Amino acid sequence: MNLHAVVLNWNGGDDTLAALESLRGTPSICVDNGSTDGSDRAVEERFPDVEVLRLGENRGFAGGNNAGIRRALERGADWVLLLNNDAVARPGLAAALARAARPDAGLLACHVLYPDGRVQYAGARVRARLGYSGRSWTSPRGSVVDRADGAAMAVSRVAVERAGLLDEDLFAYVEDVEWSLRIRGAGFEVVYVADAVVVHKGSASTGGAASTANLYYDTRNTIVVCERYAALPRGLRALRRAVIVGAHIAQRPTGMHAVLEGWRDARAGRLGQRSR
Repeated sequence: MNLHAVVLNWNGGDDTLAALESLRGTPSICVDNGSTDGSDRAVEERFPDVEVLRLGENRGFAGGNNAGIRRALERGADWVLLLNNDAVARPGLAAALARAARPDAGLLACHVLYPDGRVQYAGARVRARLGYSGRSWTSPRGSVVDRADGAAMAVSRVAVERAGLLDEDLFAYVEDVEWSLRIRGAGFEVVYVADAVVVHKGSASTGGAASTANLYYDTRNTIVVCERYAALPRGLRALRRAVIVGAHIAQRPTGMHAVLEGWRDARAGRLGQRSR
């Protein structure tokens, strides 16, 4: 398994350095997604073997990782691991992915933990017709699952060549679900690798727990992806949108304005980076 890793540096700071430190021994690319704090230079000083790819702007999770994937494939990678900059790989991750790689696998989904040890991802189901885009579900070791988690997932060269890269119109959030569905539609499986463990803080790239950006993007993109992969008649489509909006408001009532903004933009077909 010729594995290269891509770490997306959004906001700089120590998180990116910790992520790269956890990948020592794995050829890595750090995609600098428009950071302004000098963290790109800190990466070069601390990790001279890591290639820093400067984009000069924030292209979102999808655009930034796509740039890294393209570069990794140019360097000859057969598999590309995407690791969030606020995630840390546990020892043995690369070896676990190598053991799990198989010809029918397009995505290898890592086992993701919160810093306190709770499970964040251990496989997930997608039920687009019902309006949810990937609820976590404890899956058997090595099982086929509906989608991977973008915090830590590896994609094969052949899956990228057949299914394409991440959807940059989504910008951030739910693009991992959309990619999983598209790769599965191209004839590949998404395989959960329980021994490939990472610890992920979560939401660091969008301002942390106090930010409502995650609610906006998750609402908008969940609606878009569900409608793309499970079309419904007009009345049922409106009902599903209402279910998605209600579920996100229930998650954090104080973020209602962001949820409704995401709903409005989904209806209007306004994608890409949030405009306001």
